[in-house]
This record gives sequence, structure tokens and C-alpha cells, in this order.
Amino acid sequence: MSGDGGLQIHHLNAANAKRWDAFVMACPAATFFHRAGWMEVLRRAFNHEAHFLYAERDGALCGVLPLGHIRSRLFGNTLISTPFCVLGGAVGDANACAALEKAAVELAHSLKVDVLELRHSQPRHPDWPAKRELYVNFRKTLNPDPEVNFKAIPRKQRAMVRKGIDAGLQGEIDEGVDRLFTAYSESVRNLGTPVLSRRYFETLKTVFGPDCEVLTVTHQGRTVASVMSFYFRDEVLPYYGGGTALARDLKGNDFMYWDLMRRASERGVRIFDYGRSKVGTGSYSFKKNWGFTPEPLHYEFQLVKATQLPDVNPLNPKYRLFIEAWKRLPLPVSRWLGPFLARSLG
Repeated sequence: MSGDGGLQIHHLNAANAKRWDAFVMACPAATFFHRAGWMEVLRRAFNHEAHFLYAERDGALCGVLPLGHIRSRLFGNTLISTPFCVLGGAVGDANACAALEKAAVELAHSLKVDVLELRHSQPRHPDWPAKRELYVNFRKTLNPDPEVNFKAIPRKQRAMVRKGIDAGLQGEIDEGVDRLFTAYSESVRNLGTPVLSRRYFETLKTVFGPDCEVLTVTHQGRTVASVMSFYFRDEVLPYYGGGTALARDLKGNDFMYWDLMRRASERGVRIFDYGRSKVGTGSYSFKKNWGFTPEPLHYEFQLVKATQLPDVNPLNPKYRLFIEAWKRLPLPVSRWLGPFLARSLG
């Protein structure tokens, strides 16, 4: 694919994955969600097509834009940067980003999708249809001293963590995903949300290796809570987590995130990225209670075949009955049926 101003736009292949990741690691605007491994994750875990575009000038890589194509009869036909991720919009120099976005729009039209969705931390196209008030992100700088981080937690939230400590909760690093899947799948069922597949979590561990870590909290040998986190440069991103029935009384989730924060600061991590939440949800309130300040996310769209923005989120009133029904499903049924739906909720 030809670009403008001497730029060439290419599709990522296995031979260039290391070049792509080297660029991502060095690019200040890039995130964990720009890594080349997401192409393999999308294909292996969900069988989704991936179109990872990169810009090259004089043989040097100067911009990347990872795109995943999700086709669903229920939720539409969408080209997203990046599915299942908080961010993923074009990063690189200004000309490279412009050329990549132009190529993405052309690709969206050739694939005849409903919409193209680009996910940014800052607004890039004020004239594009966008969702700018639905999602926020929570990030905070960590101190090298865990005790300083502990005292920085607001008093009421700090008391919840102390209750978990006093209850004798223990955190341990898991090599596999079994306990994570047990806690996570129960938690999202209780929220009325379809669970992602065990295969997805296994794929994340395989593809990202030591940069994808599972921390599980136990009480007297029983699983209380578990979280999968991503590590990128000097950041930790707790991304998929949940608790069993024991978590509420034992303050398992509160202890778990503190234990992760403590471990991260001790290994030299300086940014705790609490991740995305929808405004007005329980997750949003929970993160604010930790003293984190919400930062707006900007999801910008090009309507291709669609005439209005998609609205696939649990706050949409038309999903209310489905959510209430899903909360009452037996766990084995939700674990079996959920992945068929969740694979299309990128």
C-alpha cells in the first residue's frame, strides 16, 4: 500500500513482528495494546481477522496501527483498533499517523464494515463521530516505597485493605489460568456479562509470556480472588480480575489490588494503570475510592455502512432484561455459553 510523502503502508507479517515491537517499546505514545502479539491473540483465541498496519519511510518504521475485524450478527461488523483493548489508535510521527488512518478508512470501506473505531487517549479528530464521555481510564504514579503507597490510599479504602490483611489473605503468582478463570467467570456472571473463554486467557499467557502475570489471593487454601496483569515498560496494568463468593466478606479484591501494587513498586514499576471503566458504574466508583483521577478516553468512529454509532454496552436500556437473566444462569452454563457471545464484544 502506498502512502503520502514517501511513506509506504504495509501489513504486518511474522518476519516484521520484532521490528514492530521494537518501535512500540521506543514510541512514547505506544501502549501494551499496540504490541504485535495482539494479532496472534485475535486469530488464535477468537479466529478474528487482524490487519496490523505499519508505516515505513526510507526503510525505517515510523508508525503503527493495529486493527481487528469483528463480524457478528448480533453486534455488528466492525474494524477496531484494538479489539478487547483500552487503546490502540495510530502512534508515530504526525504524517505516519495520518497516512495510517487514511489507509484504515480505505480498508474499512473495502471490507464493507459498519464502522471503523479508533481508540485514543486524546482527541484526534474533533469532526468525527465519537464517544468521549462513556469511558475513562485510571492511572497513578507509584512511589518506590510500598508504605508510602499504602498511606496514599484514602482512609476508608485503606481500612478495607487492612481487613483483608487481618483476615490472613495471601497472594501468590500463578503459572496457569485455572484459578483466575474460576474467580473471573463467577464475578462477571454476577454482573450479567458474558465471560471470555479460558482459551483466551491461556493464549494471552502464551503470547506475552512473563509480561502477562496472574496473581491469585487465597484464604486457608481456597481461591478468593485473582487478577491477570500486563507489564509494559515501567507500568503494570491489572486487566482481568474477579472474586469468588468469599471475596466480599474477606475484602479479597481490595487486598488483591493492594498486593499487586506492593509487588509492582518493589520490582521498580512506576505507573499503576487501573484500566478502563464506564462512567457511573461500580467499577468506576471502586477505582475513584482508591484516590485515582478519571481520565477521559476518546473513541472516534467513521461510519461506513452504519448510519449511527453502535451502542453495545451494559448501560444501554435494551440490554437490561438480558443482563438480569444472565445473572441467574448457573455458573457452568454461563461458562459454556458466554464465550460464544463475548468473542464479539471487542
